[in-house]
Amino acid sequence: MVKLYFKKLGEGPPLLILHGLFGSSDNWQTHAKTFAEHHTVYLVDQRNHGHSPHTDEFNYSLMAEDLYELIADEGLRDVSLIGHSMGGKTILWFAQQYGFLVHKMIVADMGIKAYPPHHDQVFAGLFEVDVDQCESRKQAEERLSKHVQDKSTIQFLLKNLYWKEPGKLAWRFNLPVLFAKREEAMKAVPEIRIDADVLFLRGGQSHYVKDEDISSIQQRIPHATFETIPQAGHWLHAEAPTEFVAHCLKYLSS
Repeated sequence: MVKLYFKKLGEGPPLLILHGLFGSSDNWQTHAKTFAEHHTVYLVDQRNHGHSPHTDEFNYSLMAEDLYELIADEGLRDVSLIGHSMGGKTILWFAQQYGFLVHKMIVADMGIKAYPPHHDQVFAGLFEVDVDQCESRKQAEERLSKHVQDKSTIQFLLKNLYWKEPGKLAWRFNLPVLFAKREEAMKAVPEIRIDADVLFLRGGQSHYVKDEDISSIQQRIPHATFETIPQAGHWLHAEAPTEFVAHCLKYLSS
């Protein structure tokens, strides 16, 4: 286990938010301010991301244990959890092991099945940047765009780039380990029943949770419910922020 970096704001029942692959707690600051009107919000950086420790090991079992240690250190019970993409898988693994701590969970655009690796172009772009040789953020953007065409994805990835020292850029995430362990992020959730209340919130333009996936999820998670934001894709919290927050608050207060 590692001690995860987190930001804490607001008052009320605890709500922990976990980002996806290549993300960080910083991606959720705007939403956190709204959630903090009703909850004590913990914005968490998962291992090998953001300001949390870099380690050679990276898998969901460890990330679930990291989350448990944070919750234990803070003396929390009856926690609510929001996890996007990889963060959604983390909280599902967590619920299988530590369900007695869970009040409600929202899994944002992620299922329980295994997914084929599909980040090859992103990794190619990140390695193309070569932070040891890159002299500016503009140059990094140009190199990244050789492999990644989507402008919003480029800007999302570049949020992880910082000046480690004068003239020296670095990534917040642990790129070599994320690449070496990339198949770990795609793994299925173990076939263990989850008795927690779980909302699967889907992007209508995304293919991560298909209609045909619902029955298998319900067999494993009897109290699962499903909502869709029609106009949003995989980044539903960024693409439809108002609708996303409204769905979350309605569910958490129900």
